[in-house]
Amino acid sequence: MRAQVRLRAVAAQRTASALALLAVLWLSAGPATAQTKTGTTFGVFTLIEPDARLAAMGNAGSAAGEGLAGVFYNPGAVAGLEKHAFEFVHADWFAGIRYDWIGYAQPAGKLGTFYSTFTSLNSGDMPVRTVSQPLGTGERFSVTDLAVSLGLAHKFSLRFSAAASVNYLQENIFHTSAQAFTFTAGTLYRLSADGLRIGATLSNFGTRASYSGNDLAITYDNIPETNGDNGALPGARDTDPYSVPVTFRVGVAQPFALGEEARLLLAADALHPSDNTESLSLGAELLLRNALGVRVGWQSLFLQDTEVGLTAGAGLRGTFDDLRYHVDYGWADQGRLEDTHRFSFGILF
Repeated sequence: MRAQVRLRAVAAQRTASALALLAVLWLSAGPATAQTKTGTTFGVFTLIEPDARLAAMGNAGSAAGEGLAGVFYNPGAVAGLEKHAFEFVHADWFAGIRYDWIGYAQPAGKLGTFYSTFTSLNSGDMPVRTVSQPLGTGERFSVTDLAVSLGLAHKFSLRFSAAASVNYLQENIFHTSAQAFTFTAGTLYRLSADGLRIGATLSNFGTRASYSGNDLAITYDNIPETNGDNGALPGARDTDPYSVPVTFRVGVAQPFALGEEARLLLAADALHPSDNTESLSLGAELLLRNALGVRVGWQSLFLQDTEVGLTAGAGLRGTFDDLRYHVDYGWADQGRLEDTHRFSFGILF
């Protein structure tokens, strides 16, 4: 009887701690009135969250991420891997834009776990339009963005893990491109094996980027009022350097056992980006028989002029011999931009 009372007291204490932290996150992500810098940064495609599971949970993933699939939200989650991991994500984005993400992780003994990711965003071919030829010049162009990350995650104890990565970003617009290097770091702390989790991540802290390329080439007349000089001297336009979108993310996740074959996971994230206002994301996952997951969430609460909101999805996980796999789907309401759909597939081997 005393043991049952003690267990209930511990459970109540953990629940109270989780609710207190959620309240702090809620208050810290209150509405901001300052002017935003939306659309003024380089590499905005790196803000697209890849994992379908966590996207269905409102993108509240800094403490709810698991393994390689959660590396975007908190790379510290990779430290818990004991096998090789491979992850592939595809998203049907706006206006026919294609988004793909690939990740691989390899345990390295006492050093920790090495991981790498590749992100690609492609607009597809579009007609070139000018002021004098608004219906098209006959040429076609595309916008292609890519990012490559290399990182190391280390589990310092049974409860605490951390990770860091170096990232290379590149944007290509027709014959013009820009590059930047950034740094991402994350930490994950567990109060117990099945208890409250606390995560924090700093993403895309790095250099500024300027565009260069043939599309910026011009000809000019150095002295237009003088006859006999060369009126077609080669030159180039210079662009201002653009900052990358630095994001600080902190969150909590609390699992609850609902009998022997069901588990409920609640998660919350507070975000502080350099190019937008603060926001709060909430998510929940119901896992049945450690195989079927049903998820729902709400992303970007309190974000100024937001168009996003409700998210939902589902997933399956299982084993085949020594191979573990998971397949996930995530849906998100994007307001006037309509819905987006993400698909994830991952294996441990």
